[in-house]
Amino acid sequence: MTTSEFTLQALRTTLLEGAGTDENVDLNGDIADTTFEDLGYESLAMLETVGRIEREYGIDLDEEEVALANTPRALIRLVNDRLSAAQSA
Repeated sequence: MTTSEFTLQALRTTLLEGAGTDENVDLNGDIADTTFEDLGYESLAMLETVGRIEREYGIDLDEEEVALANTPRALIRLVNDRLSAAQSA
């Protein structure tokens, strides 16, 4: 279990390892506010990504909150909020 801060680079790695990437998408660009849909990640890919994050960081993410976190920035904020809460408990 990793308990450090979840970063955009960590998300990029998780996306690539879990779901790969469309050849037309540059995950190394400024993607923080691009929707996952525009990045080519449909709901199944996001389920895989969220599952990997939960396992790696030892946290549980609420499905409704994950559904609302439709950009990398929003998902990173959600994960870091959970990590902070877990470390405070």
